[in-house]
Amino acid sequence: MISAPDRSYAIQLIDEAVSSGAGRAKACGILAITERTYFRWQKQQKVQGSVSDQRPTAKRPTPSNKLSEEERQKIIETVSTPEFKDMPPCEIVPALADKGEYIASESTFYRVLREEGMAGRRGRASAPVKRTISTHHATGPNQVWMWDITYLNGPVKGTFYYLYLISDLFSRDIVGWEVWPEESADHASELIRRATFQQNRLSTHPLVLHSDNGSPMKGATMLTTLYALGITPSNSRPRVSNDNAYAESLFRTLKYRPNYQPKGFATLTEARQWCRRFVEWYRFEHHHSSLKFLTPAQRHNGEADNILAKRHAVYQAAKAAHPERWNNRNTRDWTLDDIVFLNPDKTVVQEDLADDNERLSSHEA
Repeated sequence: MISAPDRSYAIQLIDEAVSSGAGRAKACGILAITERTYFRWQKQQKVQGSVSDQRPTAKRPTPSNKLSEEERQKIIETVSTPEFKDMPPCEIVPALADKGEYIASESTFYRVLREEGMAGRRGRASAPVKRTISTHHATGPNQVWMWDITYLNGPVKGTFYYLYLISDLFSRDIVGWEVWPEESADHASELIRRATFQQNRLSTHPLVLHSDNGSPMKGATMLTTLYALGITPSNSRPRVSNDNAYAESLFRTLKYRPNYQPKGFATLTEARQWCRRFVEWYRFEHHHSSLKFLTPAQRHNGEADNILAKRHAVYQAAKAAHPERWNNRNTRDWTLDDIVFLNPDKTVVQEDLADDNERLSSHEA
């Protein structure tokens, strides 16, 4: 809203510009107003002696469809009755219509409830709670692990074997796996113990284990094992599979292998043998697209830098031999990110990077 002094000053500037030979329309355009607005302000100034905005104090007629005070009170009394006190307006209005009664529309009910401070959740159901996303990052292997359980079809429809699988965030390598005929926190805790032993992990080195909210992941046996091993548990938000997206992606790779048996495995031994072959293939033969087509084992074992440096040298030599084929473009980027994030949140990522830089600076000092 433009103040009265600014309006008077605008009229003065436009009049001076016009008297100097400028066009009125162009002068108004420079001040971002129309000629119609200028003439209205000018007329108001001559008639009323002021160009103040009259809209806030204008007297407007009462809308013909406005609720009467009796109707408004009727809405408040209706929603407060024992019959309707736990129901939202979208249910109250049809219920009244079934009784042959109409007071107001649903939107009017909602508006009156908002104005009276009664628009909260009606009934005993509590409002949904927004859960904070679990955000982690890794700068090397065995800092953040992700694990989950997936079904493997059994010999009869409706029967399953369960693949427990732990993967590393930084390298995407599989650090532990087992197949069992049931889901159990005991099996999960034993797998964690075996994986930490095989990875030669020291309890003094921080490790986060991220999983979903399944019962084996949150069982007392599992949590006791994690605390004993110095592992920090982390869980996805309820019913949000994307919070553990890397584990889900690994299961998709598994179940889309050409030799996967969607019709089911005949025995537990057969399922374990197939999974063992898959793990060997995935770790040592699968060229992962997120790892610049290295195998997860190469990334996990620290071989990535040397391999990628050799690839870069090959491309540089090819460009030097035929520079016209690159057309002044750089060769393919063979570098990997030094930090890998799980469910990155911009604010948290910036804070974590600042903490890492601070620790690095203090270590170098």
